[in-house]
Amino acid sequence: MQSGIPGGVDEFDDDESDDLADDVEARDVESDVEVDLSDTPFTIEAHGLGIRFRRNRIRHRRFSDLFGKQRGKARGEFWALRNVSFQIRQGESVGVVGANGQGKSTLLRLVAGTLIPDEGWVSLRGGVAPLVNISGGFKNDLTVRDNILIVGGLHGMTRDVIEGKFDEIIDFAEVGDFIDTPFRHLSSGMKTRVAFSLVTSLDEPTVIIDETLSVGDRGFKQKAYERVDQMLSGGKTLFLVSHSERQLQRLCTRGIYLRRGRVVLDADIDDVLTRYAEDRAFEGHPGWKGERKKAKQQRRTRRRAARKLAREGGASIVDADPDLEEDDMPAANPGRRSGR
Repeated sequence: MQSGIPGGVDEFDDDESDDLADDVEARDVESDVEVDLSDTPFTIEAHGLGIRFRRNRIRHRRFSDLFGKQRGKARGEFWALRNVSFQIRQGESVGVVGANGQGKSTLLRLVAGTLIPDEGWVSLRGGVAPLVNISGGFKNDLTVRDNILIVGGLHGMTRDVIEGKFDEIIDFAEVGDFIDTPFRHLSSGMKTRVAFSLVTSLDEPTVIIDETLSVGDRGFKQKAYERVDQMLSGGKTLFLVSHSERQLQRLCTRGIYLRRGRVVLDADIDDVLTRYAEDRAFEGHPGWKGERKKAKQQRRTRRRAARKLAREGGASIVDADPDLEEDDMPAANPGRRSGR
């Protein structure tokens, strides 16, 4: 569900088994022994991160746009992320919280390097094992064996290393009877198991997971949690996106709350989940739509006044009203065509 400012939010997925609730309690017992990570180096650093997309495919560009900086925001474009900054130390487990359409998966793709930011920067210390897109790199026409060899190679694994871990990958994914079966004939759950098993076998200091742990049966989830626990105990860093509150509490100690592409709160995972739940309850109030409509009308009135002052004084709209942000300003109306 696409959300606005702050937008509608979706419910956490609470349809997990009672066994997973016991895992949360076990994790809480383990977390009583605090680990000091203040002296460990930063694995992920992001500063002023921002990226914008187009709402539609067609956009009229001027030749001058190729040379020099554009003013304001082009028509049809929006900032999926803006002014996002954070630091994650080695060994931390961080969960990203927020409603759909708030930039969570986009942030993971920026960190993984599959997207290039339009502003700001992000740096990683060492490599990264990304599980952002289940089908990423896997070819439906190739067999499971060939896919493991190719995708593992794309992640930097040599053939000898892949062959040494091949049996372990297959056993964890439980696809021993389908090694030479085309990937397209596997179920979605089996594809998830193969991808998760392969990526978590990479010897990289950072693991990025986007909603993958929410797919699969109870047995696979339990195995996946145990694998993640092993990685964390080995000093690896986890960067996770999930809509499951239990999952976030089970695996993460810190949370980053995104809303409308900006960081609202970066704190302990329980504090972040509490804040998100409070916002969800407030935005679900029947009067919230009316408040949003009123706020939108007020912003529209302020934009018109700022635009008038800008024309009269020769200043920019943002200079005329500093409280208005440049990325919230609509593009100038190029004028209507005659006869339309």
